[in-house]
Amino acid sequence: MNKGCLCHMERQFETGTVRASAREVPEIRPFRVSLLGRFSLSDERGLDVPLANGVQRLLALLALRDRVVHRASVAGVLWPDVTESHAHASLRSALARTPDAVRSVLSVSASELALVHEVEVDVRDALALAQRLLDGVAPAPPDDVGTDAIELLSNDLLPGWLDEWVVSEAEEWRQLRLHALEALADRLIAASRFSDAAGAAMAAVKAEPLRESAHAALIRVHLAESNQSEALRQFERYRSLLRSELGIEPTARISELIDI
Repeated sequence: MNKGCLCHMERQFETGTVRASAREVPEIRPFRVSLLGRFSLSDERGLDVPLANGVQRLLALLALRDRVVHRASVAGVLWPDVTESHAHASLRSALARTPDAVRSVLSVSASELALVHEVEVDVRDALALAQRLLDGVAPAPPDDVGTDAIELLSNDLLPGWLDEWVVSEAEEWRQLRLHALEALADRLIAASRFSDAAGAAMAAVKAEPLRESAHAALIRVHLAESNQSEALRQFERYRSLLRSELGIEPTARISELIDI
């Protein structure tokens, strides 16, 4: 597709009959942007919509920002190693390559871009879940303490994407989800749902095998079930791993859980 065609398509997208915004499209199809585990855009049937790489990156950025973003900012973040004019041309190309069926998910003006509010975003749901679980005062809704919650908190953000803006967001999410999984394990222990509690704790251990607080959560599950041998076995696994990988010993805090 030549440059003239791209510009023409973009002008249609922004100013013509195909421009999409919340006001102009009264019934937005329930598209869902998924960033956890992998990127995908699924339609109302739950089927993945094939997208060019540039379009994927654009939708991922807008989903993470979760607000109206200036076009100059989007272009600069997505194409940081090229000239400003080249970055803006790449953004125009991504917009022009957005499939017709997907354009309703975008609100586009001459200066700003955003996902329309009706688009579902998995990381938005996951962040809200994590914050609720970490609120030590409010009781957790039933849906927050179960296998669906464990699954939602068990995936990394856009794994394999090495863009600087993704790496920083991914690390922030990793830390939050680990804390949330540990909090979820404790809430499930309190509800005597030990199998689910073990699942939450093991998800945290799998995500970061050297994380002491994750192993401590799993040990607390075993102790709550009066499985002292399992608790001791888990502690010994962790101690052996720590010695092998880092040459250090577990802290007194986790050792005290099993009276070592």
